[in-house]
Amino acid sequence: MEDKTIYTPEKVNSIKDRIKQLMRIVNDLEKDFPDRRFTLDGHLVGSIGEVIAACCYNVKLSKLGEKTHDGVVDGKKVQIKITQQNNIMISSKPEHLLVLYLNNESGEVYEVYNGPGDLVWDSKKNLDSHNYKHFSLGKLMKLDKNVESDKRLQSNPTIKKMQNEYKNKRR
Repeated sequence: MEDKTIYTPEKVNSIKDRIKQLMRIVNDLEKDFPDRRFTLDGHLVGSIGEVIAACCYNVKLSKLGEKTHDGVVDGKKVQIKITQQNNIMISSKPEHLLVLYLNNESGEVYEVYNGPGDLVWDSKKNLDSHNYKHFSLGKLMKLDKNVESDKRLQSNPTIKKMQNEYKNKRR
């Protein structure tokens, strides 16, 4: 497939302005949520997921850099994952797993999986070469249907359940 992108000095220079806009947004987010980092190197989407979990699921967030779990709710340790892709990766079994999906057109967030971590972790045997297990959204949505309501974190306001039609369009 041939790359038809035209690279011009004007386009390259416009990147600087867009980065400045992103950095202003990052600075605003970090002022509103000083215990989270919203860096553009991968923390941004993850921190958005953590803040949504804190606001909507009453998760008390852990300090940055905690291994496996991102917070606690009702004495239960919770790992929070948010993605814009069709899968997630985890490297160890969480006590409770909350997987969210960010639609990049609407900005809406949907709940993919909300339940015991072992149900997901134990559903796959093999680790990849970096010691991660990969789970597709479809697999997570299927596993989520087996979670009893008393095993779920309650959201307020309610986060809609993920549906295939909410997936981001490929560019």
